[in-house]
Amino acid sequence: MYIKGCNKSLNSILVKRGYRRFGRYFQKPICANCNECISVRVDAFKFKPSKSQRRVIRKNQHIRFSYHTPFADEERVELFKKFHKFKSLQREWKYYDIDVYKYYDLYILGYLDFGKEISYYDENGKLICVDLVDVTDDGLSSVYCYYDPEYLNLSLGKFSLLNEIEIAKKLNLRWIYLGYYVKNCQSLEYKKDFLPQEKLKEYVDFDKETIWEEFKI
Repeated sequence: MYIKGCNKSLNSILVKRGYRRFGRYFQKPICANCNECISVRVDAFKFKPSKSQRRVIRKNQHIRFSYHTPFADEERVELFKKFHKFKSLQREWKYYDIDVYKYYDLYILGYLDFGKEISYYDENGKLICVDLVDVTDDGLSSVYCYYDPEYLNLSLGKFSLLNEIEIAKKLNLRWIYLGYYVKNCQSLEYKKDFLPQEKLKEYVDFDKETIWEEFKI
């Protein structure tokens, strides 16, 4: 679904109904006779980091971050490509080349008044991680995160999500919308470690009420 002028209010409605945004494109699972893709959200107000998550936080105490309007430049595109080249080898992701214009179209276009970027820098000021989120009426929706694979020891993907939770609490927003969880999908396994969670019971039309319920993985 393509929406040229989506605002925060409409995006909030779509996120609650299980839609994911990429630029101006919105999508949700429509596979017949399949319910493997489960929309999940974390309760930021009730979340308590585990022992391993506290270690991740401690490892990143030297990392600085900036919360701001998203934008596209060569530095971000090169980091994005570096991340995807690594994942194509590690997880056999399909690698596709991208330039500033494609990056803008996929991840920046359509952000209007709700899209934000959380960028992370090491002690030397080097950009090492970019986390793109949407601010909704009741939470943050995780759009996409990529990082420098040379910093694997910092667990930047997990750290960025832990930081999302802290930002949401400071903004008095209860939920972190994580997108989809698929059982036994290695790339999505990290999501099960962020508790407590709720899942969207089913994907319904706009004339029906959405129901979120406790999710125990």
